[in-house]
Amino acid sequence: MESKEYPGKLTPFVGLTCLVAATSGLIVGYDIGISGGVTSMDPFLKKFFPSVYRKEKQNQNSNQYCTFDSQILTTFTSSLYLAALVASFFASSVTRLFGRKWSMFAGGVSFLVGAPLNGAAQDVFMLIFGRILLGIGVGFIVQSVPLYLSEMAPAKLRGMLNITCQLMITIGILSANLINYGISKIEAGWGWRLSLADLAVVPASVITIGSLFLPDTPNSLIEHGHDEKAKEILRKIRGTHEILEEYSDLVAAGQESKKTRHPWINIMKRKYRPHLTMAILIPFFQQLTGINVIMFYAPVLFKTLGFGNNTSLMSAVIIGLVNVCATFVSIGTVDRLGRRPLFLQGGFQMLACQIILGTLIAIKFGTTGEGTIPRTYAAFMVLFICIYVAGFAWSWGPLGGTLVPSEIFPLEIRSAGQSINVSVNMLFTFVVAQTFLPMLCHFKFGLFYFFAGWVLVMTIFIALFLPETKNVPIEKMILVWKAHWFWNNFVSDKNEHVSTKEMATI
Repeated sequence: MESKEYPGKLTPFVGLTCLVAATSGLIVGYDIGISGGVTSMDPFLKKFFPSVYRKEKQNQNSNQYCTFDSQILTTFTSSLYLAALVASFFASSVTRLFGRKWSMFAGGVSFLVGAPLNGAAQDVFMLIFGRILLGIGVGFIVQSVPLYLSEMAPAKLRGMLNITCQLMITIGILSANLINYGISKIEAGWGWRLSLADLAVVPASVITIGSLFLPDTPNSLIEHGHDEKAKEILRKIRGTHEILEEYSDLVAAGQESKKTRHPWINIMKRKYRPHLTMAILIPFFQQLTGINVIMFYAPVLFKTLGFGNNTSLMSAVIIGLVNVCATFVSIGTVDRLGRRPLFLQGGFQMLACQIILGTLIAIKFGTTGEGTIPRTYAAFMVLFICIYVAGFAWSWGPLGGTLVPSEIFPLEIRSAGQSINVSVNMLFTFVVAQTFLPMLCHFKFGLFYFFAGWVLVMTIFIALFLPETKNVPIEKMILVWKAHWFWNNFVSDKNEHVSTKEMATI
């Protein structure tokens, strides 16, 4: 099918607003990367998790799979995601009632409070409370920013502009890994405070202040009755006065949205079944790729596998760099090749790497967890982890995390749909983060085969059930579902006429 295009181009105005909004990804990425690094630092472990520190030092030659198995330690990491899950429900109401920019502002403020609290922590309670505040910030940011980017971007460039948020997340992770590597050399032992507090405030300040100057999206302005302001913003972001066709579609969507008083009830209707399915399964599958195992615990994982402390942190830096570079591949190809080809290619690449990594670990550690890794062997492991991360970074990372879920919902259920997407994402991020170290202890090398099995399932799901959405105007996305072999059984409305000509434009 040919794509439909509204008049317009990529203007400096829309580029700048999307860039400012996307910087929120720096905060999310920084927090993902920083927690894994500090939990591998001896001064941090000694102060907050002394039992883990003693176990690590006393059992250098014992079962490597179980060295870091501590529920309190994993609670520190995963508490952020449980808080984000709860916050996303409140963020949905804020986004719908007050607009996308105010959700971003609320997220930034929460980060500004939580980061210093983490850095000044004197006990585990204070540490986890700070992480919860950061989690609230994540909930608001992840709920609002992808919607903002998808609504501001021209249809033909929506993929590229939306993925800038994922790019910022990867840069945040890389920055955290570099900082962890640098401060690990501070002999006084207070470097972790610098990581958790002072440096986290910088990206939080950017999005908090920046959101005050961002315009709200035309979709949101129309939804709130500011039609003239919506026209003005639409002219600015499209760089043309020929906005009537797009504006008319937005108004029609806004009128439909105003009829929907209870989006949480409406999204359960049969005609929204494909949207609800994707809102649940895409984030569910994304967490079961195993990527957060690598990103959360990369330094800990490498240390567990016998790498030295600084070597493990350096390996995490390498992975972060690969993550950033591979995301540029997605930015450059997503609006040309489409979403489905990247999903499918990335899925097969991750599947192969998970199987190879599980086998390499099995050869060296077996089921006993005892063994050492020679330098050359370790280099091969890092290589396949990097190939795996690259596959994720140009497929399930940007497409499953921000792009596809934010572009598939009609306006009347958009805030509720995105909230479900974020909630499921955070729920299973929490579950994976909380259970990974115990699972590594019990599943051993089989854990990598476990995730490989899920990657196979999700790749088949994408092949069968996700239609191509590239270059389709966000308010015309319903026609994609009506043209799908399976979902047309749910979204077809006998009372609604869809012309052959209109279908042919998508």
